[in-house]
Amino acid sequence: MNNNLKKMIGYYKPYMNIFAADMFFAIVSAGVALVIPLVVRYVTNTLIYKDSDTIMRELIYIAGFLAVLVIADCYSKYFIGNYGHVMGAKMEYDMRSELFDHMQKLSFSFYDDAKVGQLMSRITTDLFDITELLHHGPENILLSLLKITGALIILSGISGWLTIAAFAVLPIMFVFAFILNKKMRRAFRLNRETIAEINAQIEDNLSGIRVVKSFANETLENEKFRVGNDGFLSAKKNSYRYMGAFQSGVSAFTTLIQVCVIIAGAILIAYKKIDIPDLITFLLYIGVFTEPIRTLVDFTEQFQNGYTGFERFREIMNIEPDIADINGARDIDNVRGDVTFEDVSFRYNDGVENVLNDVCLEVPAGKYVALVGSSGAGKTTLCSLIPRFYDVTEGTIRIDGTDIREITLKSLRKHIGVVQQDVYLFAGTIFENILYGKPGASREEVIEAAKSANAHEFIMSFPEGYETDIGQRGIKLSGGQKQRLSIARVFLKNPPILIFDEATSALDNESERVVQSSLEKLAKNRTTFVIAHRLTTIKNAERILVLTQNGIEESGTHTELIAKGGIYEKLYNV
Repeated sequence: MNNNLKKMIGYYKPYMNIFAADMFFAIVSAGVALVIPLVVRYVTNTLIYKDSDTIMRELIYIAGFLAVLVIADCYSKYFIGNYGHVMGAKMEYDMRSELFDHMQKLSFSFYDDAKVGQLMSRITTDLFDITELLHHGPENILLSLLKITGALIILSGISGWLTIAAFAVLPIMFVFAFILNKKMRRAFRLNRETIAEINAQIEDNLSGIRVVKSFANETLENEKFRVGNDGFLSAKKNSYRYMGAFQSGVSAFTTLIQVCVIIAGAILIAYKKIDIPDLITFLLYIGVFTEPIRTLVDFTEQFQNGYTGFERFREIMNIEPDIADINGARDIDNVRGDVTFEDVSFRYNDGVENVLNDVCLEVPAGKYVALVGSSGAGKTTLCSLIPRFYDVTEGTIRIDGTDIREITLKSLRKHIGVVQQDVYLFAGTIFENILYGKPGASREEVIEAAKSANAHEFIMSFPEGYETDIGQRGIKLSGGQKQRLSIARVFLKNPPILIFDEATSALDNESERVVQSSLEKLAKNRTTFVIAHRLTTIKNAERILVLTQNGIEESGTHTELIAKGGIYEKLYNV
């Protein structure tokens, strides 16, 4: 916990000037609250016993002084409410940027297990509560401590006996608060986890809404959501039970303080130990004294919300990317595209068996290699190792003789283009999605890439051409159109190494012919790996590799492998 608190405090560093000003105005506001009862005491204890002329003359000064106090208090609270919140928003901005940047560095293995909705909850809801704590926490503590300390000093000066009566209840109240506080922290953490689960479920439902509707499973989805929502409500009820007990208990204790003071005051007045103006002033200060205690009660809830959010924030930040640049990693230029696998084996983090075993493979620059095999043979996995989406468990992969682990990730992936079966297009225009392949490219380059991918014609058929908005994930486009945009993106990137991951398997025959033509044009003079679902599409490959769980079982051209009568021949006939 101490380590997390240190890290949390570290976010104040860039904003120390505004933080210092925020604290200064908090002190001013606390000072005003402490001074006003003293003015009341002077009026009730001293001023009212003077002659009327003196009273009227002094009241003018007192009114002016009180007006200055009101203005000072008003501006102090404005500064805290405005600039203090802006400071909190800036810290939230910094944390969100840091978290998003860190998430970009995490590898595929992290996202294999993560739920997008839960990650969204950490970036939005959790961070808001953290910054509310970072903004209000210090000023609430400072205000409360100043008011409590100031009130204690002044109360002691008025009557030691009344002060003892007021403080007799405090030890019991603090023990009560400490016990409830621990239970609240556990309850608020459970709230975070349940709301993250609901976010994940909502994201999953809305992303797959067309599947939901096509199966008419709205009732099933509502039931699944109801179960999650019930869990959230149960967690909320649990936390509110503790919070209600906490707030009502502390409120009862603060009321009990006033009761003790009134009873003790009445006894002391009866025995002529204090006079009535002192009791009135004391009761006013009891209000100043108990108000910060209530503030600290609210702060406790705020702290539980914010700190549990910060713990969840640090959970993600503490995950080290399992794929990162090693010390001394360098950029590469003028890549030819020779790719070599040397005794490569691989298994996933949660796997007990290797997906790939002792794969040895040499693909010279510019060659067109197809990978075939049954599902689960490791075709996609093998290709995912080249751009280091995953790292090899054993062995080495080299590009132009250099171990890919000695190349910076950015430089490595800059020289590899991937066209996948499940095309992901971003919300925005056609132009923006093609431009993603080479940010900063000219409009002419984008159009040329679209023409090379056989996409220019269908793009221009839209009224807005390249500025057409394609909707979330390109929902307004057909499968073939989306695929051609993804190919145009790679044309614009112009990498020397290509990976086609079953890029045409989900298309109809006409779309497949157009896309296949685009792919062949793109593959010309580049080192190309094609993961083939339909074996008819790779008959002209210079080399076909048949992959099984034992590694590469067969290798050759289509004609050679058919003549061999082995695994490939069986797959082809099927």
